[in-house]
Amino acid sequence: MSLLSSNTINLGLIGERLSHSFSKLYFDQKFDRMGIPGHYQLYELSDVNQIAKLIDDNRLDGFNVTIPYKEAIIPLLDDIDSTANEIGAVNTVAVYRTNGDNYRLKGFNTDATAFADTLKRHLQPYHQSALILGTGGAAKAVAWALKKMGIDHCFVSRQPHGDNQIDYEEAFQRVSKSLLIVNCTPVGMFPNVDTSPWAHPELLTPKHLVYDLVYNPYPTLFMRQASLMGAKTVDGLAMLHRQADQAFQIWSQL
Repeated sequence: MSLLSSNTINLGLIGERLSHSFSKLYFDQKFDRMGIPGHYQLYELSDVNQIAKLIDDNRLDGFNVTIPYKEAIIPLLDDIDSTANEIGAVNTVAVYRTNGDNYRLKGFNTDATAFADTLKRHLQPYHQSALILGTGGAAKAVAWALKKMGIDHCFVSRQPHGDNQIDYEEAFQRVSKSLLIVNCTPVGMFPNVDTSPWAHPELLTPKHLVYDLVYNPYPTLFMRQASLMGAKTVDGLAMLHRQADQAFQIWSQL
């Protein structure tokens, strides 16, 4: 018996702060369109180790994962999809129930393919090098996708460490050649809408493509400033919907 034929589907999103999220609205509308008895709730957790109690209390069939738990969730899983393992981050977890209250957790990553799918139509031949703002789970998914697409990239961090990471001062120097900028930080996200991760919008040009994974607000301050310089801008809403649909496909096969 598939999950879709069961009485009620219990899904959700875990993260530290979720007031910005449109995920519940999207899934509520999806359940209505499909005529499925489902629940999708937002669960703010102060500690990712609270997840076991959350699953038991709400009998979850699956859940999405957002900031700051996309990497921290991995040690709590019983299994991980090969793509998510390569990326080093999980945004979707399926709960495979065995006997009684026993279950196994398997992690997936739908961020990477959703990002690639929604980026492709905006690319121009000169978008051969990218700056990825941030180093967290979303940034890792974006980097994996860019690598698969043959686009050179580096991570930009206020405190760079390790290979392929630079600070913002170096990023400002490279931006004339790195014509794709992807914001994978929460800077500019509701409710802190008057902030931007990029301090020098005057360095942007009409050849730049700015993809801000933040979708609330629309547009972000970063996107507005980039647009004033003639840059092409893309927000993260289409990516949110795409990764959600892919996650639902995984859950529907339970």
